[in-house]
Amino acid sequence: MKLRLGIPKGSLQDSTVQLFQRAGYVIRIDPRSYFPSIDDPEIECMLIRAQEMARYVADGVIDAGLTGQDWIAEHELGHPEQRPLVRICDLIYAKQSLGKVRWVLAAPEDSPFKAAADLNGKRIATELVRVTKHYFASQGLGVDVEFSWGATEVKPPVLADAIVEATETGSTLRANRLRIIETIMESNTQLIAHQNAVADSWKKTKIDNLALLLKAAIEAQGRVGLMLNARRTDLDRLIALLPALQRPTVSSLSDPDWVAINTILEEKTARDLIPRLKLAGGQGIVEYPLNKIVV
Repeated sequence: MKLRLGIPKGSLQDSTVQLFQRAGYVIRIDPRSYFPSIDDPEIECMLIRAQEMARYVADGVIDAGLTGQDWIAEHELGHPEQRPLVRICDLIYAKQSLGKVRWVLAAPEDSPFKAAADLNGKRIATELVRVTKHYFASQGLGVDVEFSWGATEVKPPVLADAIVEATETGSTLRANRLRIIETIMESNTQLIAHQNAVADSWKKTKIDNLALLLKAAIEAQGRVGLMLNARRTDLDRLIALLPALQRPTVSSLSDPDWVAINTILEEKTARDLIPRLKLAGGQGIVEYPLNKIVV
């Protein structure tokens, strides 16, 4: 038996492969094939566009897959008759960062549009058509929403009055002289599964274990471990300097006057913290990388 797993092709592809690597899986992608290899004989991967992932999971073509909440919502709004997808877990990562993506309503900087209500009766270009229609309809507004095949930012004001587009930083919108009016929705990647896959005990265990490792890899991103030795008389002063997920671990050494301290902290804080620990009496200070943190 194998778990059929969808890997998002496109903007999320590289960051997804890197996430799997940190979780302990090696995925190799042949540019001529849509079937990547993975060093787990119990998993069979397939590259699928994030926009179509929910559809193929819902149809049972694959057991599970990774895609954004945005495309899950887009699929479910168009297929209310289908059984709901099973959300296994949130995986907070995107193309450029470990954050969420925003779908925003944006218009030219010099346009008169200041709120969604100002666009009543206007034309909106977007890839996220159903979600956009639902957003405006929920406010009692009638707009002409047309599907955009890409390069959506260049369409206003000639080809559309405004757009709904995904952004992480807003830099592309600003580069095209667009102003964000409102946020339509926030989205992050999710691991989703078909109900039949979750009903199968072997597949459910496989999916749950995969989710555990992927979440652990995200939790470890940007963090490092730090260990050091100290005299017991310096312990309180050193612990006061140390951040940690819970509290630092303190262990006795063979010499009763000394202890070992182990903690986890944000990597960006280590360079300022280590000299302070040294001044406070820390010795044998070691910083080490982390692959996974299971919380």
